[in-house]
Amino acid sequence: MCILYTLNLFLNHRNVEIMKRYQGRKRLYCRTGFSLVELVVVVLIMGILTAVAAPRMFDTSNKAKDAATRSSLSTCRDAIELYKAANGTYPPAATLAAALRPYLKGTFPAVQVSGTNQNNNVVESTADPITPLGTQGWAYNATTGEFV
Repeated sequence: MCILYTLNLFLNHRNVEIMKRYQGRKRLYCRTGFSLVELVVVVLIMGILTAVAAPRMFDTSNKAKDAATRSSLSTCRDAIELYKAANGTYPPAATLAAALRPYLKGTFPAVQVSGTNQNNNVVESTADPITPLGTQGWAYNATTGEFV
């Protein structure tokens, strides 16, 4: 509320000369902007919101690597099944990349999950089910056709 309005109520139109004197200073007494404290509070709130939201928005590279690995895994599993349908057996682990070449577009995919060495090596495993270590490339069981 402006001081001019408060002064007007207080004087109740008795002293017109005082009113005319303060009318020129109307902008000095009326609040027209934000104080420094209000601006600092708004900036702090925006900073806190940014600190909370930024990690979720900028963690897309790990999600993209996970999605690429899932897609490559699905493609390799499909190629293994196509090989088995054409030849009657699962491909050997030692030459898996070469055996699947006719069933894949392009080169044999590399592992993209973070924490691995990001290579396209295939490690033969006889465990059932296969439990990947996370430090190797792909793991493959030639007797069951499981590919991880």
